[in-house]
Amino acid sequence: MTKESSKAPPLYPKTHLLAASGIAALLSLALLVFPSSDVEAKKTTLSLELESPAEQLTQDQDAADAVQATNEPVASPFAQIDNSAEDAQETAEAAPAPAVEEKKAPNHREVIVAKGDTLSTLFEKVGLPATSVHDVLASDKQAKQFSQLKHGQKLEFELSPDGQLTSLHSKVSDLETITLSKNDKGYSFNRITAKPTVRSAYVHGVINSSLSQSAARAGLSHSMTMDMASVFGYDVDFAQDIRQGDEFDVIYEQKVVNGKAVGTGPILSARFTNRGKTYTAVRYTNKQGNSSYYTADGNSMRKAFIRTPVDFARISSKFSMGRKHPILNKIRAHKGVDYAAPRGTPIKAAGDGKVLLAGRRGGYGNTVILQHGNTYTTLYGHMQGFAKGVKTGGTVKQGQVIGYIGTTGLSTGPHLHYEFQVNGVHVDPLGQKLPMADPIAKAERARFLAQSQPLMARMEQEKATLLASSKR
Repeated sequence: MTKESSKAPPLYPKTHLLAASGIAALLSLALLVFPSSDVEAKKTTLSLELESPAEQLTQDQDAADAVQATNEPVASPFAQIDNSAEDAQETAEAAPAPAVEEKKAPNHREVIVAKGDTLSTLFEKVGLPATSVHDVLASDKQAKQFSQLKHGQKLEFELSPDGQLTSLHSKVSDLETITLSKNDKGYSFNRITAKPTVRSAYVHGVINSSLSQSAARAGLSHSMTMDMASVFGYDVDFAQDIRQGDEFDVIYEQKVVNGKAVGTGPILSARFTNRGKTYTAVRYTNKQGNSSYYTADGNSMRKAFIRTPVDFARISSKFSMGRKHPILNKIRAHKGVDYAAPRGTPIKAAGDGKVLLAGRRGGYGNTVILQHGNTYTTLYGHMQGFAKGVKTGGTVKQGQVIGYIGTTGLSTGPHLHYEFQVNGVHVDPLGQKLPMADPIAKAERARFLAQSQPLMARMEQEKATLLASSKR
């Protein structure tokens, strides 16, 4: 054997070895730029054009099974974006990705209602003739609901192999879906209403601007915000008394379908802090099925008005729309009740309220006007003077002395002129059915406390947890 023949011939040409080294270097660089964990994370963000979410899940599983069977990595489209065309081709040849076949249901069509769409235009989009629309709408009285389209609503069509409509399906709300299915006589209409799960939800808010804006930020709908204002309307004037820094906590019923909130029920308990004073309310349904709101200790949130704001007085003139005025000597409506009593007799506030006026008011003389929440207003006229501490802009408690019987203004003798208004309209305080304020009946007190105490405890716990998490 010669010296030359003892040398083993090279397995590959030198140019091939250089090319292989270059490819290896490029692959190493690609791994450095696109680590496997990043590539996998990005893969989950791919948006595939699929017929339905179920098919997407099926295709993802098919791809995963293929990877496991071949033990080959799926080529990442992100890794190929920045590679040159040559490198991408070589990478694809070295590790071909398993093919993912997109499955389509040839007889299934879906359309989304756009601006200007009608049922006829939607039928045309899926290849159905205009006569099909007439057949559908004439098949059942309730089928006309399919023509009451909303922007963004989805309609699903199922077609026969020859292109005829076999069923039409649409979700009209989070709780309701409607379907038309073809039968021997035409089409049958079916409505499915989901029964939501009812759970309780908690929100907390601090008023920085307006109540409505702060409530919306906290997660309360407009209707729930109005309900909260109604609950506390006897204690808080939501039109004028709200201040920056006021707080509220609300526990309410929430209706849920498949984990999604689809509606709300009544407020179960609430707390509102206004100008540093806190009011608490709990909803309670008695054994007769009547629901109302009470304080945590069982007193009604609906404040009763004192029927007679002056003790030991007699009615000298009743409410009348055609009384002859004793001084003006002409027919003039008497929109209140007069209580005659000795000069200096104390006059009491008919209910908790805000003092809109404590001063002179024309023919009423010395007058106090109180506002009770958003609905009721009372007026006290002809006073001799005002009680200590009663002034415009202040607040008073039910039964608190606000002034004294006198004869100021157009008055023929010492008496109190008392007016009662509901939403700005004068009513007869003697005939008006005033809000009742009966506390929880003794027979139901234990039952009430068993419901109210856990709600109060939950509000405290929820707020403490919320504040603790905000400090982290």
